[in-house]
Amino acid sequence: MKKFIATLLIGLGLASGAMANTGGMEWDKFPKEKMTDVASLQNGAKLFVNYCLNCHAAAFMRYNRLRDIGLTEAQIKGNLMFASEKVGDVMKVSLDPKQAKDWFGATPPDLTVIARSRADGAKGSGADYLYTYMRTFYRDETKATGWNNLAFPSVAMPHVLWELQGQRAAKFVEEADPHDPSKKTHVFKGFEQLTPGTMDARAYDNAVGDLVAYLQWMGEPAQAQRFRLGVLVLLGLGIFTLFAWRLNASYWKDVK
Repeated sequence: MKKFIATLLIGLGLASGAMANTGGMEWDKFPKEKMTDVASLQNGAKLFVNYCLNCHAAAFMRYNRLRDIGLTEAQIKGNLMFASEKVGDVMKVSLDPKQAKDWFGATPPDLTVIARSRADGAKGSGADYLYTYMRTFYRDETKATGWNNLAFPSVAMPHVLWELQGQRAAKFVEEADPHDPSKKTHVFKGFEQLTPGTMDARAYDNAVGDLVAYLQWMGEPAQAQRFRLGVLVLLGLGIFTLFAWRLNASYWKDVK
């Protein structure tokens, strides 16, 4: 019964990242240095608003939090607000959930904490998953959207960044299953570029890195501050431990 429910959720695109990708491909490593690069976070915010916010909401994120990555209210209003009028509004979309389900087979999930929810201890962080996912779309005319994905096979989402990356086909070959030689399995052997995009491969990977960095930041805008505070707390505890150790030695020196 549990297996049936898990299969159903995956088919609808509603399962968690860990569940949806169990036994799948290995994830590439997200370039973590982008998390401290303000320019990368700002570019990621721009990509998110232009390509993701049309269907996916970020209902727990307010536009004015973008000031934390160096943007002014004027920049936010002038360049990033297309579905709202007040800079204090949350990032909602006007897409009707029922229509979205009819079009894509599943309601697009909210992306506020998507990077945190897709983590898998055996494969990597949610940022690793998203970085891999956004770079492994390929053309598949057997699917309703015309697209498929190596990291999430039969995903309902089309490739929204295809104009940047171009269109690619995935090459598979049949090989004997290493666990059961009597069976055949499809093995991925690389991509074939069908049409060029507006970016080359390196520039596209860099853009996806910026987008994922923003998604990671959006899930916890105070993450960097928390890390800094954690270091200060540990240093403080270390100093306190030193004083407590010496004070303890002073109290007990006469007893010894």
